[in-house]
Amino acid sequence: MSSTVIVLDNGGGTIKIGLGGDRNPTLITPNSTAKPPFSSSSKKLLTCDEILSFDPTSLSLRRPIDRGYLLNPDLQRDIWSHLFRSLPLPSPNVSSLLLTHPLFSLSSSPLFELVFEDFSFRSLYISDSPSLVHLYEASRNPNGVVSRTQCSLVVDCGFSFTHCAPVFQNFTLNFGVKRLDLGGKALTNYLKELVSYRSINVMDETLIMDDVKEKLCFVSLDVPRDLQIARKTGRENLFKSTYVLPDGITHTKGFVKDMKEAQRYQTLYDGAPTSITTEEEAIDPSEDEEDRKKVDLTKNEFNLTNERFLVPEMIFRPADLGLNQAGLAESIVRSINSCHPLLHPVLYESIILTGGSTLFPHFAERLENELRPLVPDDYHVKITTQEDPILGVWRGGSLLASSPDFESMCATKAEYEEQGSARCSRRFFQ
Repeated sequence: MSSTVIVLDNGGGTIKIGLGGDRNPTLITPNSTAKPPFSSSSKKLLTCDEILSFDPTSLSLRRPIDRGYLLNPDLQRDIWSHLFRSLPLPSPNVSSLLLTHPLFSLSSSPLFELVFEDFSFRSLYISDSPSLVHLYEASRNPNGVVSRTQCSLVVDCGFSFTHCAPVFQNFTLNFGVKRLDLGGKALTNYLKELVSYRSINVMDETLIMDDVKEKLCFVSLDVPRDLQIARKTGRENLFKSTYVLPDGITHTKGFVKDMKEAQRYQTLYDGAPTSITTEEEAIDPSEDEEDRKKVDLTKNEFNLTNERFLVPEMIFRPADLGLNQAGLAESIVRSINSCHPLLHPVLYESIILTGGSTLFPHFAERLENELRPLVPDDYHVKITTQEDPILGVWRGGSLLASSPDFESMCATKAEYEEQGSARCSRRFFQ
């Protein structure tokens, strides 16, 4: 008897959960719990989707997954229990589960215990993210290179780290996977340090700084030029923008003070003139310089200039952050060079970007600029960003869950009870 399939993309930062066969998940929510600050009138422990409706100021977050590994199964069980109780999903005991799991993960025994003993799912299928991204992209464009060759290189810039993973015929080639220990969490922490050092202390404001990063950061195509522009004063500084922190009274969410001003840097890439007008030249630059040095404690806001492009720069230059690792472009070359030479031209022509960090403006363009000098001249480089990099993995899982062969690929609860987690895990981790 076929059962309903629940697709659960259990990421380190967010959970995407929904039914197999649907285009979009039922819910996208933080994979964490949060404790309000002592000054708050509410002392209730917030779980995943409850965090989104609460004032994000000084929330203390607890995550079950750290650096891509499930380190707190009890906390993960509480989060899943909350989701299955609050969402209109079928009961686990009459459903199958498709679960995503990071590459090179530790023992999968806690996962099997959670799925079969705590929630009593009928069956389980565990997949890595790159193979699901490849499956979705191949089905979305049947006449494309990915579909015709059944081969691609998936660059997954996730919450905990970044993977460059070659995929061949829906199987991830583990020997070719390269990992960069930088993800969305590290970029947010770096932004917190920069703002705390230069403006006000935001080291406890993880959710707020996540919002700042997503709304204001971008990838620079010419870092030396942009650093020079960021040193200018007045309207000549195209990168200066102001973010207003929540005050808990008039507004409980942070926001960009002037989005048009924050977008002025786009003139550098659109070919529009960047010179200031006569009215702008009348502004006294020395006055602006003095204002920039002052810290107005009455205003609940701070300015950003070169931080906007220096934070995403770490993905391309990890050494600037003290990490002895290759940048993203070099990691891609190393990953492809680990594969058979006949696959090299196809892999360079089918690079797929997924994950939230690839949403930075000009990310793909900068990656191609860095990758082209490292690739032989007779190879064509084509980089494709998914239509929704955050949902790409879940949509691939939803597509797989709706296939007629899905049930035969799963490990059932009876097999787990008879053989144990070690035997069952061999089906998914070889």
